[in-house]
Amino acid sequence: MEIDRLDGRKANQLRPLACSRNILNRAHGSASWTQGDTKVLVAVYGPKAGTKKNENPEKACIEVIWKPKSGQIGKLEREHEMIVKRTLQSICILNINPNTTTSVIVQVINDDGALLPCAINAACAALVDAGIPLKHLAVAICCCLADSGYIILDPTKLEEQSMKAYAYLVFPNSILSVRPEGSLKVQGEPMEHGVITSGTQGAMSVDDYLNCLERGRAATAKMSTVLRRNLQPQIASDLSKAG
Repeated sequence: MEIDRLDGRKANQLRPLACSRNILNRAHGSASWTQGDTKVLVAVYGPKAGTKKNENPEKACIEVIWKPKSGQIGKLEREHEMIVKRTLQSICILNINPNTTTSVIVQVINDDGALLPCAINAACAALVDAGIPLKHLAVAICCCLADSGYIILDPTKLEEQSMKAYAYLVFPNSILSVRPEGSLKVQGEPMEHGVITSGTQGAMSVDDYLNCLERGRAATAKMSTVLRRNLQPQIASDLSKAG
């Protein structure tokens, strides 16, 4: 049975996607990511010399600062900062620029659902725009579980609030970014399969979670296409410089 969605989409249908990069003059890299009416802008500054307290000086440090659309930052925003930071740390090659800090500023422009995945997608695009060496790209998506057991992708804010549970999932994408010669293989890192980051909110069975994984992975192909199309000129330029 097909679930009825207020905006007329099918359960597996994503909202219109848009990605733009190099949109802030003073940042070393920047990108915006839009899904429907949800939009996030990310600026990257660095790498700058020195690491933050309690960080390993033998590796590069990633600092994430979350800025809500309005109001003060709270517990939820702090959690978002930590999730984005851990995700970016897992895709960046941290031993290339040791004892440096790269600051990632996440500015929420509008939140109409799937905010955290949008922020991760924007941050990944901004890192590429800044020329930060990556093991691979990443694409993030949100899956919601209805009381009926039906799963929908890329929910609006209203859908998120009415669902039984939801999961955010981050999948690795193909190797498209710049790496030093001879370092294309990263030990122990999945390139095309697996999950980089995942989290759930609400009650969800293992079977439901695995179903979310299957549907989410299938749907990220379209998101990967948008990411590649917008980042390819930058990647080609960086690769030519590396050669």
